[in-house]
Amino acid sequence: MSHRAHLFSLRIGHAFRESCFAEPYTGLRFRKDLLAGLTVGIIAIPLAMALAIASGVPPQYGLYTAAIAGFVIALTGGSRFSISGPTAAFVVILYPITQKYGLSGLLLASVMAGMMLVVMALFRLGRLIEYIPEPVTLGFTGGIGVVIATLQIEDFFGLPIEFMPEHYIEKVILLAQSFGHLHWPSVLVAVITLITMLLWPRLKTPVPAHLPAVIIGSLVALLLNNAGMGVDTIYSRFSYVAADGSVAQGIPPILPGFQWPWLQAGADGSPLVISWSLMRDLIPAAFAIAMLGAIESLLCAVVLDGMTGKRHSANSELLGQGIGNIVTPFFGGITATAAIARSAANYKAGAESPVAAVIHALVVLLGLVSFARLLGYLPMPAMAALLMVVAWNMSEAPKSLHLLKTTQRSDILIFLTCFSLTVLFDMVIAITAGIVLAAILFMKEIADTTRVVEITQNKQYLPKDVPANYRVFKVTGPLFFAAADKIFGELTRYCERDKGVILYLDNVTMLDAGGLSALTRLISHCERNGAQLILTDVQFQPLKTMKKAGIEPIAGVFRLYPRLVDAQHALNDSRATGC
Repeated sequence: MSHRAHLFSLRIGHAFRESCFAEPYTGLRFRKDLLAGLTVGIIAIPLAMALAIASGVPPQYGLYTAAIAGFVIALTGGSRFSISGPTAAFVVILYPITQKYGLSGLLLASVMAGMMLVVMALFRLGRLIEYIPEPVTLGFTGGIGVVIATLQIEDFFGLPIEFMPEHYIEKVILLAQSFGHLHWPSVLVAVITLITMLLWPRLKTPVPAHLPAVIIGSLVALLLNNAGMGVDTIYSRFSYVAADGSVAQGIPPILPGFQWPWLQAGADGSPLVISWSLMRDLIPAAFAIAMLGAIESLLCAVVLDGMTGKRHSANSELLGQGIGNIVTPFFGGITATAAIARSAANYKAGAESPVAAVIHALVVLLGLVSFARLLGYLPMPAMAALLMVVAWNMSEAPKSLHLLKTTQRSDILIFLTCFSLTVLFDMVIAITAGIVLAAILFMKEIADTTRVVEITQNKQYLPKDVPANYRVFKVTGPLFFAAADKIFGELTRYCERDKGVILYLDNVTMLDAGGLSALTRLISHCERNGAQLILTDVQFQPLKTMKKAGIEPIAGVFRLYPRLVDAQHALNDSRATGC
């Protein structure tokens, strides 16, 4: 159908073609894109750095991601207003990879995930977002929010922790044990940053809250550091090797260069050696990245469609995300996907096309090259406060609380399962378990809607009486494996010698292999016990399924009639003739 074509179309650069070639691209539209790109680029710089740090890598790699992925995906994707770059949702996946395999392993996993996204696009899997229940989405996003917020506690309170354990419970225990050594100047910077972010929106200005928040936090940290208080900053925390071989502090003020991902530093500082065992170990992480990237990018596109009235191409967006994640790691960028908050800000700033996203990427590069020294003054507590707000926003806590108050018990169980598994284990386990649980509970609910009611004495269906040794039952609902065995099992007790059962199936629209197997067992039971089974008003799909399976009438055992009244007449005629 034409109104659903966006779910099936696939072409590289769909959004760019639609907005810049299919529609006239005027100077006025470019000016709008320029303003939106400048706005979102400024917004993206501190966020990209903070998210890179949260993922376990130096901040410049977040800037590389926002610039390279933001540029490539804008030109190759299927959503005209999406802004791609590092996002908070990936932190819970990327941080463990970085801890175990270093930057090299993280970049390699990103390339593998990009390849998976391209395959998903080629197989037209853009519709997958339709099959993920809302309790699953809210559950794992809420869990991700909790994990991200927990990881920021160390820098928020300035705790002296050298290495964070792998498992969540161990992290919480270590953080609790370290609270006696909190650094009050760091707490002061974090709290001031957090309060600014919470109060700034009340001023109703177009400037996003996190920009003045990190600026004020940086000024406070600068005053405290000048007083010898020792608040950790990007300049003091991170270093790089300069062109002359010396070690410099902060982030390098240079453009990202091409380098094979596996030649970057591993967990021990040495490049990784490509092997089948390494690739096999990274496949689960790459699959998790690809799945989350697909979900988040398509969710972002759907949200933007709702805001703008436009239509994205789901498969083209997956293709663009895949290409972006294949290319970006070769320039030092980590995993990227569409960011809902930045994309919404892009549209609200007046964006007209993906050109705005391209300009945003160029602004990030300019910030890296021109303001690297100033960016080094950003305090780590302020970045932690920024990420805590990001974690709260992405958790969609109000929406989750509304779901818990208003929905049915099965959805609450799914939500709590996904939430707890995301926090305690990882997102792959959570989403897998959530979808499986949702499918099982859905099948149970559907099976419960399949009912059998006796209508032997119901004159609405049977104006004339049937023979005394026959019972008539009306079956309503699909006869699939979870329901058919129960329904046909109940009917076996009526299949005794010289007795018969008539099944009125006008409201049975589906019979699957499990239902067919249960029906075959019921026919065999009737044959062994000398009873007769009659089916009437069989719909097209069940009739086709029985025909394909070779189920044919058996004299004196099993018969089919087009209508219930036909079966009634046949039984009355046979009784009248004594046959």
